[in-house]
Amino acid sequence: ANIIDLCPVGALNNKPFRYHARAWEMQQQALVSPHDAFGTNLYAHTLRGRIMRIVPRENEAINETWIADRDRFGFEGIYSGERITQPLMRVNGALEEVDWEVALNAAAEGLQKTIVQHGASSAGFLSSPTATVEEMYLLARIARGLGSGNIDHRLRQLDFRSQETEGAYPNLGMPIADVDQLESVLIIGANLRHEMPLLAHRIRKAVVKGGAKVAFLNPRVFEYLFPVAAYGLAERDLVGNLTAVVQAAAAAANKPVPAGLAGVTVADDHRSVAAVLAQGTRRAVLLGNLAQRHPAYSELKWLAGLLASLTGARLALLTEGPNAAGAYLAGAVPHRGPGGMPARSPGLTARGMMESALKAYVLFGGIDPVLDLGAANDPLRTADLVVAATTHLPASLREVAHIVLPIGSFAESSGKIGRA
Repeated sequence: ANIIDLCPVGALNNKPFRYHARAWEMQQQALVSPHDAFGTNLYAHTLRGRIMRIVPRENEAINETWIADRDRFGFEGIYSGERITQPLMRVNGALEEVDWEVALNAAAEGLQKTIVQHGASSAGFLSSPTATVEEMYLLARIARGLGSGNIDHRLRQLDFRSQETEGAYPNLGMPIADVDQLESVLIIGANLRHEMPLLAHRIRKAVVKGGAKVAFLNPRVFEYLFPVAAYGLAERDLVGNLTAVVQAAAAAANKPVPAGLAGVTVADDHRSVAAVLAQGTRRAVLLGNLAQRHPAYSELKWLAGLLASLTGARLALLTEGPNAAGAYLAGAVPHRGPGGMPARSPGLTARGMMESALKAYVLFGGIDPVLDLGAANDPLRTADLVVAATTHLPASLREVAHIVLPIGSFAESSGKIGRA
């Protein structure tokens, strides 16, 4: 789809846009991609308040002049028939349209009633990582104002044991433009072209133009568009295989490793992966979304950090959703307040809220219980109150929501989406 932007006179157009408007009829609005944490700069071209097309906003430090296909075409979902435009409330088992005042009062009174009867800890607040900084800050403020510390955006994460030792926010560990200059990269637990297409493009540039060496350690082989120096396949034991890579790297550098890592069998593929990080001086270890969803994410993150330390590489965290960094800084985590300050009364994580079967849940930002919370969405079915603030209403959310409040999409809000 980027071929469209190569045309110097604008004769090439995409199918959703062609025959709908002239370039000079539209207004141009600056946006940031809502699809991943890369921070791709976009322009929305609008006609009488409706988006007609999305095009790149040039920024050499981030996306240069390119955008992912999902950024170019994904805006069509804003105008789908599943869009929620009117508040809904469950009456006699079915969701029916109601006035804003009725829905807001019911949500407020329902939360107050739950807290009076069962205590503040019986209410949980879950935000999508696609929400803006302002939205997550206000959601966290409501939660803590009601006395609940149960606020989180890490919907698909299973392991939170290392959260107390985390930095202020997850990040790439380097300016995005520096990725082009890397000489060796190890990517762990990531389907890179799916998770962050333009980061995959930057790494491809480093390989094709700069001769960088790239290795993967993944549960399966994913598609890539550049030469790969080594591929470690960890179908069943990602932790064990990463431990073996750490052992191989330590042995190659003649450095010690913690005693607990001894006894792991190191094979040739582990040595090949570790050898990639011995190339050059500008090195990086990338930990992706598949690693973040792993039941032993804490071990993977610790091992990746140890490997980076052994090889002199930078550790990069590829976060889930476009605004995980903003969520941390806005206080949308149970153990941190705004600005990264320790929370006065830490609450439950997203997984903890699902496992505790709370009495009331507030879901903000287009959360799909099946896709985002998996089989653990059963507590939503038994809760006394589920309030969903969302743009669309998927079937799994329609089944459990008692009150639905429509909200603006990424292109209809003045809030900010940050980047790692």
